[in-house]
Amino acid sequence: MPRRGSAVVFATVRVPPDPSKLPLLSVVIPVRNGRTTIRRCLEAALASQFDRFEVVVANDGSTDDTAALVREFPQVVLVDLTTHRGAAGARNAGAAAARGEVLFFIDADCLLMPDAVARAAAAMATADPRLVVGGTYTLEAPGESLYGRFQSAFIHHSETKYPEAPDYIASHALVMRADTFRASGGFPERFMPIIEDVEYAHRLRRTGHRLVMDPRILVRHVFDFTLRRSLRNAFKKSRFWTRYSLHNHDVLKDSGTASFELKTATAVLGLSLVLVALWALGLGTFWLWPLPILWAANVWVSFGLLRAFHRAGGFPLLLPCLLYYLLVYPLPVGLGAVVGILEYPRKGVL
Repeated sequence: MPRRGSAVVFATVRVPPDPSKLPLLSVVIPVRNGRTTIRRCLEAALASQFDRFEVVVANDGSTDDTAALVREFPQVVLVDLTTHRGAAGARNAGAAAARGEVLFFIDADCLLMPDAVARAAAAMATADPRLVVGGTYTLEAPGESLYGRFQSAFIHHSETKYPEAPDYIASHALVMRADTFRASGGFPERFMPIIEDVEYAHRLRRTGHRLVMDPRILVRHVFDFTLRRSLRNAFKKSRFWTRYSLHNHDVLKDSGTASFELKTATAVLGLSLVLVALWALGLGTFWLWPLPILWAANVWVSFGLLRAFHRAGGFPLLLPCLLYYLLVYPLPVGLGAVVGILEYPRKGVL
């Protein structure tokens, strides 16, 4: 339970003296074919250091034994969808079945930290119905490969840079009032994958809602990333995010994981490869002269992220993450951006 008088990141919201005055909270978890993580996800949620909450799982037409695994937890509310509606549709269905005054959306491959539910409930102990609070991934990802540890630190840093004014709140840790969610129309079900929560957050802001990030509301994501999975994830996200950014006319915006740092790293690596190719073709050594300046600027722009890698694992993590982030990760990001640009005139954001 939260301590008496404790506060979240914004000073205007405080835990009531009587914990019984905190609203009933519903943890809503969409899942499809999630047999590898759903048990751990539910065990972590039910171990939360809080009393007034329920867990609602929306099974999105899974073809494996996900539903059977959820039924092993009789205290969990299972919404068993007979057809595949996508993550957005499953979240909407789970929210419709929830009894809580507050909804806390997470993903089926996320493990709630023990105090996350209490912090989420405390954050919503406010009279402001338009407040929407976000959490993020843990900075450290114990037990993960280098690529999972890289991803967790990268997302944590990117999503918490502007706690009082985040560009979006991701659905892996999104907290809001149930009546506000229902009045807003919920997540867009006819939309590109991955980006539906970003669209929803932007729609909330346009309709006068206040988005705030509380870096203490934490979930640990189960990545299980290999190099191939990490690169494929970067390509996929960049592809769809580029189409969405073209639609919004905000391609250069510093937006969470679509960060200015990552866009700079991608541009610098791409330009560097062009300059090196011109030199290799025998067109003169002066093509190499800008490289030191470009890479010095690249490191300077990404200094905060590099410091996050160091905080997450010291120099043993910083050094490989530095090389991966500057020399490898931008390649699938750049390729995904090119594919997204080519797809947008034909597919748009659907």
